[in-house]
Amino acid sequence: MRLISLINAVLVTVALFLLVFERDALFAFAGRAEADETSATESPEPTSDASDKSAVNVVALRSVAREIDSAVSLRGQTKANRQVEVLAETTSTVISEPKRKGTFVEAGDLLCELDPGTRPASLAEAMAAKLEAESRIPEAEARLEEAHALVAEAEINLTAAQRLSETGFGSETRRVASQAAMRTAEAGIKTAEAGLEATRAGIEAAIAEVEAARREIDRQTIEAPFEGLLESDTAELGSLMLPGSLCATVIQLDPIKLVGFVPETEVNRVIVGSEATAQLVTGLQVAGRVSFLSRSADETTRTFEVEITVPNPDLTIRDGQTADIRIASEGTKAHLLPQSALTLSREGQVGVRTIAAGNIVAFQPIQLLRDTSEGVWVDGLPETVDIIVIGQEFVTAGVKVAPTYRNLTE
Repeated sequence: MRLISLINAVLVTVALFLLVFERDALFAFAGRAEADETSATESPEPTSDASDKSAVNVVALRSVAREIDSAVSLRGQTKANRQVEVLAETTSTVISEPKRKGTFVEAGDLLCELDPGTRPASLAEAMAAKLEAESRIPEAEARLEEAHALVAEAEINLTAAQRLSETGFGSETRRVASQAAMRTAEAGIKTAEAGLEATRAGIEAAIAEVEAARREIDRQTIEAPFEGLLESDTAELGSLMLPGSLCATVIQLDPIKLVGFVPETEVNRVIVGSEATAQLVTGLQVAGRVSFLSRSADETTRTFEVEITVPNPDLTIRDGQTADIRIASEGTKAHLLPQSALTLSREGQVGVRTIAAGNIVAFQPIQLLRDTSEGVWVDGLPETVDIIVIGQEFVTAGVKVAPTYRNLTE
């Protein structure tokens, strides 16, 4: 009994080896044996008829290549169009009631109001100092005009003294005195000009103090920088705010962005402005356009960031949702085949078995482009080709077949 079991095991092993590794030779041998048995048992017939009867019956599909879009597929996530943490710029306490997270705000809406304290008094003091400085301008200008008049008078006296001295009617002492008066008058001009410039500088300083006081008053009201949603509560009533303290976080979700990373092998197929679609994990289908494509690759993944802008008027798309993104690219011609038509060559290459001239089987390697519910889109085949869809596992390259054609929908 043990010997019989060993014999059976050896026979099963040999049969499996032949079916797995020598399938083509086994089928070819079986075809020849069947043909020999048929020719031995039946009456003699012409050679052509015998060859037709030895052909293997298969079902084939005549496929014509069609144009499809060759989309770039990637996985990404949604991202708010804008998100900002609104911070305080001064020190004071909050005197406004807080707004709760999830509240929709418009640009310019009040988020936090701070206690003004002595800021209004500081502004009034700065404005008074500015008015006082401006009032000194007429006096300084009058001094400058007076200095110019003194220079003009000294110049006349000096000219007269020089002429009298030349004709002998005036003394040299008078001429020297006139020159000294001239220099004094010119120094007076410089002094008056310096006083005018100092007055103007005082006015500029006063204006700067007024602006600083006004900015300090403006900082006591913290407003929304753009329309959006509050992602956090605003600061609580009575909270002490310091420069850099968080008042609120505002996000903008309309429009919203889809962010993904394109492999370097496909980055040249993505163009800014191209149409794109995406399916969120919730099942929602959205569409938009590519608005940004990075020019620099990530150092770790060697991928390029891409952003797609999608309208979101009803705010149904949230920040951080996973999305399957498809970016439209230039189309290519491909064949739509049933998935069952695919097979493997002896080398393990994916392909299909086709019918060549004379109904002879040939193996054609293919490239898978897309898997859909209707079938698989493949590339690498001629424009028109006859593909075996039933029986391809029982024939090999070089075997003659008797095909029956059908449509893809059958």
